[in-house]
Amino acid sequence: MKTRFFACTLLLAPFSAHAETQAQPISANGQALTAPVAAPETQYPTLVSPETLHNTSVVQLVRAGIGNDAVIAKIKATPGKYDLSTDDLIALKDAGVPGDVIAAMIAGPSKSESATPAMSVTDINPMTPHPSGLYLIDTAARRLERIDPTVSNQAKTGGIFGYALTMGIASMSVKVAISGEAARVVAPSLAPSFYFFFDASNPATANIASNWAAGSAQTVSSPSEFTLIKLTEKAGRREARVGSLNIGGAKTGVMDHDRILFDYEMVREGVYKVRPKQSLEAGQYGFIYALSGGGTGGAMTARIFDFAIPSGATVAVR
Repeated sequence: MKTRFFACTLLLAPFSAHAETQAQPISANGQALTAPVAAPETQYPTLVSPETLHNTSVVQLVRAGIGNDAVIAKIKATPGKYDLSTDDLIALKDAGVPGDVIAAMIAGPSKSESATPAMSVTDINPMTPHPSGLYLIDTAARRLERIDPTVSNQAKTGGIFGYALTMGIASMSVKVAISGEAARVVAPSLAPSFYFFFDASNPATANIASNWAAGSAQTVSSPSEFTLIKLTEKAGRREARVGSLNIGGAKTGVMDHDRILFDYEMVREGVYKVRPKQSLEAGQYGFIYALSGGGTGGAMTARIFDFAIPSGATVAVR
């Protein structure tokens, strides 16, 4: 019997090997091809729903003994859907939930403080926070151009020979001078408009050193504290007359006939829109502020927010 079984096994073995060979694919050059292996199924992470606390979960946290402070911190940091009727509050108290934890449930999660809007120095929208300062409105480019103040670097006197020759009858003028023959900021038209952003427009930053502070000034709150003037162009500098002196006395400040009148309107608290009352000629201009003291002393403390009107500029619609 064993002999027959062994013989049958020997007879069947070639057929079994032949069957395995037939099942394996053969390439054109006679080599066996490896059957493609199926790619494993892509596994995607299971989305976990955000946790929401309920009365039961609060009771469980309290009974776990992790401490009231930890439970309250969890309540403040996690959304909750609590049943807080009178009966529910009594049930929470009977379940051992402390009063301060119940109060935290009533108050709900802490509301994140709204982010302070980012400041901009170019956004043309006056409702957007801007650092305190003076800005030229470029309507065509839909942006603002910040005008930084130029501090006077010297005070000059003019007409001193006539003053001396006439023994003070003729006036001697006091001039403020700023360096450079031209302003950095160029207005796009003969009728420019400006925004003045004062400290009141950003109460959160009012305690920071203001862009306006100069001389004896502590606070500035209105465009009426400024004077618009045309600067006289000289070699390497620009000048403006800010005082006069003669036998009859001294005058400090921009002379009335040198002033360029302008209108202004409040856009919002601490923000004003300013427009000259007349079109300006090509040349160098500036809003001058802070003349403290008389004579050359006042001129040395002047700050001028200077800008230029180019030749060929036209009156744009404002």
